[in-house]
Amino acid sequence: MIDDVGRPEPEPAVDETDTLLGFLDFQRATFEWKCRGLGADGLATRVAASSMTLGGIMKHLAWVEDHWFSHFLHDAERAEPWRSVDWSADSNWEWNSAAHDEPDELRRLWSASVEASRARVAEALARGGMDQLARRTWDSGESPSLRWILVHMIEEYARHNGHADLIREAIDGSTGE
Repeated sequence: MIDDVGRPEPEPAVDETDTLLGFLDFQRATFEWKCRGLGADGLATRVAASSMTLGGIMKHLAWVEDHWFSHFLHDAERAEPWRSVDWSADSNWEWNSAAHDEPDELRRLWSASVEASRARVAEALARGGMDQLARRTWDSGESPSLRWILVHMIEEYARHNGHADLIREAIDGSTGE
């Protein structure tokens, strides 16, 4: 079922995989809704003392999608634009550089990252299910499971959706979830 703002409602009585994927897609759709219809000024709006913008969040979420589902889970080389970034020169590059990106460019980058992530998750599920470990490890030598990565991504979107909600309300008074 699709709600009144275009988000897919997670199914209430499905298995773990479909539940986690359903909630992740719901969170992604919530973020898209909070950014919908905004141009460059809206995506660059800052609230109070925060440097956070919707455009910065969008580019950060595109990076996070690639980081967890491609780079970490599959041990794939980083996609562009991430591969070419000098992270030592600006460790917050995705946040800072978004101010110079066109809205359509930001949306394409984020959408492409989400679609690539969906494909990477499908590959992983076909290979071994939720218990499989990422191919990359943390410095401790441990690897998170696909389950952990999915829950982390739901948390990542939920946290930033709270930010997006406040920023969007400051832009034009739009509220809701």
